[in-house]
Amino acid sequence: MPIVVRIDVELAKRKMSVGEFAERVGLTPANVAVLKNGRAKAVRFSTLEAMCRVLECQPGDLLEWVEDNHGASQTPYEAHR
Repeated sequence: MPIVVRIDVELAKRKMSVGEFAERVGLTPANVAVLKNGRAKAVRFSTLEAMCRVLECQPGDLLEWVEDNHGASQTPYEAHR
């Protein structure tokens, strides 16, 4: 998937734990892990809004589109190798 989720970067900048983030956003830690690891197939705008509100950031700070050299989709791991 060419969308890389950068929640971990934003959490690290703020020294915020996944547990605290999950509680403040209204998600389970397991669902935050699904998002962080790029396994989510969709994100509700209301969830994205809550994440941005908690982290005081823009959606583009959390989500990044990356195209590989061949125009095919990449996993988040492949995008940063």
